[in-house]
Amino acid sequence: MFAPELADTISGMDPHNFEALAKVEDEHFWFVARNELLVGLAERFFPTACRFLEIGCGNGVVLRAFAQSRQWRRLVGSELHPSGLTFARTRLPQVEFVQMDARHIPARGAFDLVGAFDVIEHIADDEGVLRAIRAATVDGGGIIVAVPQHPWLWSRADEIAYHERRYRRGELEEKMRRNGYEVLFSSSYTSLLLPVMVASRLMSRGKPGTEEVEREFTLDPRVNGIFSAILRAEVTMTLAGLRWPVGGSRVVVGRAV
Repeated sequence: MFAPELADTISGMDPHNFEALAKVEDEHFWFVARNELLVGLAERFFPTACRFLEIGCGNGVVLRAFAQSRQWRRLVGSELHPSGLTFARTRLPQVEFVQMDARHIPARGAFDLVGAFDVIEHIADDEGVLRAIRAATVDGGGIIVAVPQHPWLWSRADEIAYHERRYRRGELEEKMRRNGYEVLFSSSYTSLLLPVMVASRLMSRGKPGTEEVEREFTLDPRVNGIFSAILRAEVTMTLAGLRWPVGGSRVVVGRAV
């Protein structure tokens, strides 16, 4: 533990949410398709990377997908909250885990590839995190970052998740360039389902409770299957070269320079 004073505090998110997420991550359409996209981008842009660090690994659902994608010499999951790492350990008994503040990574030039998947939007000093990741990455190494996109989509869901921001188009790319990265890839994610997402967000605005947000995570299995098929088709097209200008999220790949 490198930041014990912040462990399981309401910092960036409510640690109690890890248990709820652990119940849906394995099957929910948004997580399943996103894992395929992230692993596919790592295979395309950094096929020889052998030392991977995930920032804010939470329950370990993405890290598990990376672990299954190739043989890694070193695989590390970091998280501010030990309550998330408890779930991650059950999924990945052989992986190295650390509790730390992402703004202060205790490593220098130790990784070929670093991922931060829906993490830095929770942190006020997001550029501080990007600088820390750059210092932990070898020259020529990679970074993959996913963030929520479009400030006009801001809703109760962002407040419940303790988001600091939703990113404007081009904002993350600019911040990555400013902090030592060349941008290799940038595209939206959840583009084909954006109309559904907009409708859900509009319905939740002005409502103090969590009913609409909870409904997004407790879909009828048939609806979840349809949405999963749509998003997996989107991911297939993205990895084949199509770029989406709008969508609920943005995924950016960079190379350390």
